[in-house]
Amino acid sequence: MLCTAYRAKRSRMSDRIGRRQLIGAVLPLAAGISTRVSARGHGERWTFDRLDSVGGWPMRIVGAPGITPSPWGSAIGFDGVGDALLVDRHPLAGARAFTFEALFRPDGGAFQQRWFHIESDDDASDASGMSTTRMMFEIRVVGQRWYLDAFMTGPGYKQPLAVPNKTGPIGRWHHVAQSYDGRTYRSFVNGQMQAAIAMPFVPQGPGRCSIGARLNRVDYFRGAVRAAHFSRAALPPSQFHLLDRRVMPSPPDLVA
Repeated sequence: MLCTAYRAKRSRMSDRIGRRQLIGAVLPLAAGISTRVSARGHGERWTFDRLDSVGGWPMRIVGAPGITPSPWGSAIGFDGVGDALLVDRHPLAGARAFTFEALFRPDGGAFQQRWFHIESDDDASDASGMSTTRMMFEIRVVGQRWYLDAFMTGPGYKQPLAVPNKTGPIGRWHHVAQSYDGRTYRSFVNGQMQAAIAMPFVPQGPGRCSIGARLNRVDYFRGAVRAAHFSRAALPPSQFHLLDRRVMPSPPDLVA
């Protein structure tokens, strides 16, 4: 009986040691997963320097976009006729506040170009067949200059931010951003605020995006895109991740 009791006690001790060893092995792994999720949740950067993936997400190619140089390394160029990239991801899904930044070079072309389209996969759609919940970067080209049209629409809100008399030169690299802080929607070009308006906002759901054209493959973009950054907070220009004032046109270049 003493032998039996001793074996039972050793078995219980072995079980406890085994559980502690298992927990010790799992906790570092869980901590690592938590860190990665947290980092991605607060900021996600996409660098467009290859044609198979961006930010770790696979891309599908439409047309024949190609690699082109930029001041920061390779970028992707679009012909304004039939080039686009498709990614099955909404990088700001669930965000209640956000900053959406991009580095791009407009090279002229058609007046209306919708060059970064992010939308939620929901049941509602508009007359074009696109989701009624989306956010976009668009431009309007007028001669040798362009102006920004940032746009968001969703349940209970639909708001463009466009200022036609604030234009920048084509053929040069620019930083654009749009943000929402829980009350105010804002747009920026090269660190300068273009427009702001109070509006309601409902976080958008998971979805997909296109770069170089609208998702339904219209309003193609002529130019190049180097990077995008998605933050789950409304950042001031001093904290923008992609703004490089050494390269961006100075404020006098933005004609008001």
